[in-house]
Amino acid sequence: MKKVLLTGAAGFIGFHYTQRLCAAGYDVLGIDNLNDYYDVSLKDARLKQLEPLANFSFQKCDLADRAAMEGVFTAWQPEIVVNLAAQAGVRYSLQNPQAYLDSNLQGFLNILEGCRHNGVKHLLYASSSSVYGANTKVPFAVSDNVDHPVSLYAATKKANELMAHTYAHLYRLPCTGLRFFTVYGPWGRPDMAYFSFTKALFEGRAIDVFNNGEMMRDFTYIDDITEAMMRLIDAPPPAPDPNWSGQNPDPSRSNAPWRLYNIGNNSPEKLMDFITILEEETGRKAQKNFLPMQKGDVPATFADTSDLARAVNFKPATDLRAGLKKFIAWYKEYYISR
Repeated sequence: MKKVLLTGAAGFIGFHYTQRLCAAGYDVLGIDNLNDYYDVSLKDARLKQLEPLANFSFQKCDLADRAAMEGVFTAWQPEIVVNLAAQAGVRYSLQNPQAYLDSNLQGFLNILEGCRHNGVKHLLYASSSSVYGANTKVPFAVSDNVDHPVSLYAATKKANELMAHTYAHLYRLPCTGLRFFTVYGPWGRPDMAYFSFTKALFEGRAIDVFNNGEMMRDFTYIDDITEAMMRLIDAPPPAPDPNWSGQNPDPSRSNAPWRLYNIGNNSPEKLMDFITILEEETGRKAQKNFLPMQKGDVPATFADTSDLARAVNFKPATDLRAGLKKFIAWYKEYYISR
């Protein structure tokens, strides 16, 4: 049974991925600092769902605590590390930038050092579609240059990719970076638009529609995310690309054991169409406040997932309406029916 250290186990993606890993026979130690960026009771409820799993254990720990993280690695001796813990949110990074430096940079360095000194065979880590920043060529491809972030959150995620590459180069640590595109589904994050819009619809409140509704997002259902991640963790770790050239460097590959993948739906949806689906599935009409674009946001995301398809034969299987229907059913059961 392979031992996995998974950070952010009480988070949205971490919760779902832990279930998949345990079902597949992996032995998982989950860690999380259970911070109050959003409702801690939701994180606690996720953990209660995980506690009965025989091959899951949990330890409360902050990635930025160097000594604590050294202790976790020494005691657990994981073969594989999945780093999903991070300070999330584009807009919040304008309000509390220090939290992003502590968690996303210092915390990630502690992960890399733990991997380096404890013989970890593969590090998979969360990046974000936000790294594409000011890019306007779509779909966004992992081979694109991403040197123009428009939020500190995006800058920290780009920094994670660079830090991972450095450790892959210096210490031959196999690293796989996962650029997630607008993940949604049951047990999701309350700060995400689909969640806050649904809450407002049921409570009869208006929703804020930024950029006057002229937005597109590559919404990716959580089961598609975890399916792609299962295929990547079950596959051989990345190896150096013998065809990589420093004369014409591909930003997604390397002569080190390091790779990047987009995990998206490869099918962007208009924001106004997304709102219409929510209205139809909740049976409620949205009151809309049309507002300008927010700082740090981007008008469109669109994932080129061809590299992922070639690597592990993955294609997303959940369309937006089906995914939102499942989310709304969960929301009603969790927040309204009980």
